[in-house]
Amino acid sequence: MSGENLVEIEGLKVYFPIRTGFLQRVIGSVKAVDDVSFDIRRGETLGLVGESGCGKSTTGRAVIRLREPTAGTVRFDGVDLYSLKPNALRHLRRRMQIIFQDPYSSLDPRMTVYSILAEPIETHNLKRGKEKRLRIAELLEMVGLDPTYANRYPHEFSGGQRQRIGVARALAVEPEFLVCDEPISALDVSIQAQVLNLLTELRARLGLTYLFIAHDLSVVKHVSDRVAVMYLGKIVEIGPPDQLYEGPGHPYTRALLSAVPVPDPVTERRRKRVILKGDVPSPVNPPSGCRFHTRCWLYERLGKPENCRTEDPELRVLDGDHRAACHFAEEALKTDVGVAHVGEHQVRRGTPEAALKLTRDAETARHLEAPAATPSEVDASAP
Repeated sequence: MSGENLVEIEGLKVYFPIRTGFLQRVIGSVKAVDDVSFDIRRGETLGLVGESGCGKSTTGRAVIRLREPTAGTVRFDGVDLYSLKPNALRHLRRRMQIIFQDPYSSLDPRMTVYSILAEPIETHNLKRGKEKRLRIAELLEMVGLDPTYANRYPHEFSGGQRQRIGVARALAVEPEFLVCDEPISALDVSIQAQVLNLLTELRARLGLTYLFIAHDLSVVKHVSDRVAVMYLGKIVEIGPPDQLYEGPGHPYTRALLSAVPVPDPVTERRRKRVILKGDVPSPVNPPSGCRFHTRCWLYERLGKPENCRTEDPELRVLDGDHRAACHFAEEALKTDVGVAHVGEHQVRRGTPEAALKLTRDAETARHLEAPAATPSEVDASAP
């Protein structure tokens, strides 16, 4: 185990059996996560992005053993999670928590906020009596809520406030590692920014480590130290956001980036978009070789190489921490598909400055003119 890694995942597989008939025979399996390996360094935020159904949430839950794996190992601070007995696992759970995606279904509607926050504190015998009440008040203040809200029920709060309660519950046991399972996807845009700022502030203040799962590439770039891209149960690219966004080595990453809107009409028109053909293959029977080759634009451009169909590419180093699982990553790096906007300065394309100056001059002249005399003033000045 590397000294700087808090979590190490090797060969993680999570399969869900498909059963049929009266005897519930297993006739196949859904390969939600298939041979995933990566690490999360102490104090960093690792962003995990991909299409819906690619296995992001299943990976996050398996990392903290909320979901039992089919194969593979997860080591948390050097300890193999899957070898622990229930009692030992309960003690270790204090160091790792999760913020769930849906703030509406993740809180018990029959429990007050006080009871929701007190439950993990009581489970781990952390505080009692007055100290527990003070701790709950401190948690609410930490996430930007009034401590007097402790006696309210979840239905009395907005979506953003409920998500803050979910964050407070995760922090109640003073963890080191948080899995943030799409914590902002169910919120309005204005509330998303508030929750993101809160998570960033808490990470700096408490020294937390995040696995941040999302499908919004711009959000992930904003909060992450490294970004991992997932497709059909596999990690296809991982690296620092600057390298990955400016020069993606996997064709799928370039397709994702090409879908991000750019607030500049000229750049947007010049950018080379990627329209992927067909549907995502079924995880029950994924394609042989590279799983993306059935929709890959680079595969078509290179004349459909045979090794894309027969060999599963390994996640190999491109430059420093930047790795990609593509046989022809170097060819992808030579193109500007999907990333023509990256690195360019945004140009203001509104009213020309000369026109604005004329408008300001006209307004100034109007204010300096003497006000016209009112009829009453005219009558008063008449002899």
